Amino acid sequence: MKKYELIYVLKPNVEEEVKEKVQNKVKEMVESVNGQVENVDVWGNKKLAYPIQKFTEGYYVLVNFTANTELPKEIDRNLRINENVIRHMIVNIEE
Repeated sequence: MKKYELIYVLKPNVEEEVKEKVQNKVKEMVESVNGQVENVDVWGNKKLAYPIQKFTEGYYVLVNFTANTELPKEIDRNLRINENVIRHMIVNIEE
């Protein structure tokens, strides 16, 4: 099991239920492979460094989790096809 950090940015105008749905989806995917979500830090709406899809703000969420090496690929695939996610990044945390 390795430690990972995921940050994703949602469109700023999405409803609360969509925000919770994406958050729960990530958590379910981690737990489905016997991983563990260690921390979820919601940053809320922040200004973007440059416009993305004509948005100047985004809703940021940071997730720290432990999982096997195959899970980040699956999370990446799911976030790519989600129309409400405008950017995301998963990095391995070296200890």
